[in-house]
Amino acid sequence: MSTFKDLTVLVAGATSPAGVAAARALCDAGATVLAAGSNAERLAERLPFVHGRYEVDLANHAAVTEMRQLIDTERGPIDGLLHLVGGWRGGKGLAGQTDADADFLHTQIITTLRNTTRVFHEDLLASKCGRVAMVSATAVDSPTGSNANYTTAKAGAEAWMRSVAAAMRAAQSGSKTAPVPQRAAAVRWVIKAFSDEATRAAHPEANTAGFTDVAALGEAAVSLFTADATTLNEARILLPAL
Repeated sequence: MSTFKDLTVLVAGATSPAGVAAARALCDAGATVLAAGSNAERLAERLPFVHGRYEVDLANHAAVTEMRQLIDTERGPIDGLLHLVGGWRGGKGLAGQTDADADFLHTQIITTLRNTTRVFHEDLLASKCGRVAMVSATAVDSPTGSNANYTTAKAGAEAWMRSVAAAMRAAQSGSKTAPVPQRAAAVRWVIKAFSDEATRAAHPEANTAGFTDVAALGEAAVSLFTADATTLNEARILLPAL
């Protein structure tokens, strides 16, 4: 693989504690880190240490395309994409799974993933160490009526990522006409929920059993670029829990 100083990684949905942790870990490892989010002030406030910040509506394919063109002009092609755009709405039983919540979750979880992975697909294939990762949920494996909208969106996102992995394999090691060693990989990280030290300190009464500290995501983000692409591609990795 390339050394981290040769890697440019885009963190989409970067202003959450998880996004900040992943961006910081990659910066510390020596990568060029770019942060994308919906609010320029939050990006500047929470990620002053990254190498580039982009305010963008990730649910808008044209806007994501424009961001890619800008990044290509300023930094060149990217090598990694971390999709950390999320959101949760649930409760109220199966009958209370509203259309508004379903539309919100589809947009946040699936549409943003589809846009970013399509727009940056060629960049990742061309990289010597192309990587894309998303965060899924253990709830996909144990759905309930009260989280039906959420688990449906997450399951859909996982299916999309498996398709991304298949496309990467078909373009490289699985090519029928000109196979090459697998360089690109698409990965699904799985958690119950994220937690961070500041939130736990502010709310010591909260039950965070089984949650994943955002520091573990930072470690996973770094290891994404050190593991073999053939092994990683289409992997579903359960991140460590508290």
